[in-house]
Amino acid sequence: MIEVQGLSKLYGSFKALDNVSFAINEGEIVGLLGHNGAGKTTTLKILTGYLQPDAGSVSIDGKDILSQTTEAQAVIGYLPENAPLYPELTVQDYLLLVADTRKIPARDRLQAIREAVEATALMPKLTSPIGQLSKGYRQRVGLAQAILHKPKLLILDEPTVGLDPTQLIEIRGLIRRLAEHSTVLFSTHILSEVESLCNRAIILMNGHVRSDASLAELSRSDQVVVSFQSEPAGVLAALEVLPHVRVQRLAGDKPSYRLSSEGDSGALSHEVFKLAKQYDWPLRELRLESRTLESVFNELTARPFEPVVTPSEVEAEVVGSF
Repeated sequence: MIEVQGLSKLYGSFKALDNVSFAINEGEIVGLLGHNGAGKTTTLKILTGYLQPDAGSVSIDGKDILSQTTEAQAVIGYLPENAPLYPELTVQDYLLLVADTRKIPARDRLQAIREAVEATALMPKLTSPIGQLSKGYRQRVGLAQAILHKPKLLILDEPTVGLDPTQLIEIRGLIRRLAEHSTVLFSTHILSEVESLCNRAIILMNGHVRSDASLAELSRSDQVVVSFQSEPAGVLAALEVLPHVRVQRLAGDKPSYRLSSEGDSGALSHEVFKLAKQYDWPLRELRLESRTLESVFNELTARPFEPVVTPSEVEAEVVGSF
């Protein structure tokens, strides 16, 4: 659905994106994660054709976003961080305007609006001016305009920013329902958003892709924790004999150790179990230690980035969004 190759973008001398590449398959829900200023919004603006890159290419559903902009945009539903709403219009008038802009045939407009309104639970606010709506309802209106033409791809920029906890839960549920029929890419700097909605995360830092993996892969750890009812004789020496394993004693009432390996943690767990059986250790717990998305994110933040390929500097005029 999305294929990005070598994307770079300069704002004057500042490089917002530097050789960014990734691909997203049809039906995925992918979170574009990063600190403010990491390059998330710039990436989304380029993907939707509102901003031109200085280098690289973007394909949306097999269509080049630069040479086939109109065709590519036709399959995209886009909710920018600040949705382009007209406060003086009622919800239904605004959606009629969007339907006309999207060139939805007149005979199909009312049905398209009805379906979008039902999907976003906007029926009670149809005749209300947008300027009088709460933040949560304005986000619903923004989502309604994004799905009005039944897009194959939904691109959402910080869709839950500024919402209260109740609105947050409602919008999360709405995104899940929309993902049943569309590929979804949304940007956020909120880790819990990705954990609750996505099956994959692309982490951007300082214009670089620092990680691109499923949440299951990100949570996988190379560490094993083993604890005992009582301290077995010679346990530390036996554990340290295991090849390429680092052993750390953990604080607590029961003797516990964390083992770190460069290899498969599952295989390491099996080796520890074999030792426990061989020496008849009073085993209390043996588990793989999973990582949270927060710990992965902090680990990547602390680690210096060394690009595999240093892209050439591209001197070009900055093309703003319109």
